[in-house]
Amino acid sequence: MGNFKFGVSLRAVEGSAQWITKCRRAEELGYRAITVPDHLGERCPAPLPALAVAAAVTEHLRVGPLVMNVPFYNAALLARDVATTIQLTGDRFDLGLGAGHMKSEFVEAGLPWQRASMRIAILDKTITELNRRLVEDGTTPPPLLLAGNSDGVLELAAKHADIVGFAGLRQAPGQSPGTFQLDDAEAVDERVAFFRSRAGDREVEYNMLIQKVEITEDRRAAVEAWQDSIPRDILDTDRLLDAPQLLFGTVEEITAQLVARRERYGFSYISVFEPEMEKFAPVVRALAGT
Repeated sequence: MGNFKFGVSLRAVEGSAQWITKCRRAEELGYRAITVPDHLGERCPAPLPALAVAAAVTEHLRVGPLVMNVPFYNAALLARDVATTIQLTGDRFDLGLGAGHMKSEFVEAGLPWQRASMRIAILDKTITELNRRLVEDGTTPPPLLLAGNSDGVLELAAKHADIVGFAGLRQAPGQSPGTFQLDDAEAVDERVAFFRSRAGDREVEYNMLIQKVEITEDRRAAVEAWQDSIPRDILDTDRLLDAPQLLFGTVEEITAQLVARRERYGFSYISVFEPEMEKFAPVVRALAGT
């Protein structure tokens, strides 16, 4: 079980000056990684160019996509782009890959939407092809992060990943692909146990992408207020308070939650979304080096 590492998922580029300022601010606040998601939509950045700039304007931060939507890409072209990004980032690059989950984005891109087993097979083949092409090019493959919740993705992560990414979300039954529901603590226990059963004694870093951070003196009231703002049915209050992908409480309470969850699940690499970057910084400082 490693020391804590904190990352921030930056999700919007509004110009070079703003992006540079934001990346440097993350480093000032004590974050150790900047990640960028791979989505289509207003102001959604292309991950690899944005990450190359992030590395260029910071000193120590690791950078990486969280995660590349692999079925979007041709493996040969992706290998070329990854190799260039490794060179431009000074070997501070972690390659995050996933199988894709938003049907609407495939439709927007004019790409076929395939069932999950097919997308996972594409991910598997791409991992092998990327490694082959990078090695043949004389490039050392970067640390690999694989993120997902399904058996198929977690089995691939158990075999290949240096970092396994959890988000505590699963496809909502009966809803369109890409509509998620939160897992409770016991469901996350099961997913982590499944991964561990497949990974054996491999040393893998465990990442959790936190879905909500709220610094508050009253955890229960804050969770209840948040529940009221969510349009669809979610877990009850007690289960939300215990959910490892949510952080509600004082700085001291949240630090205690993270320590307990590292012990329970192994989550030592904690990522938050961009809107939470400033408010979460006191927690980053409190747990630095522990």
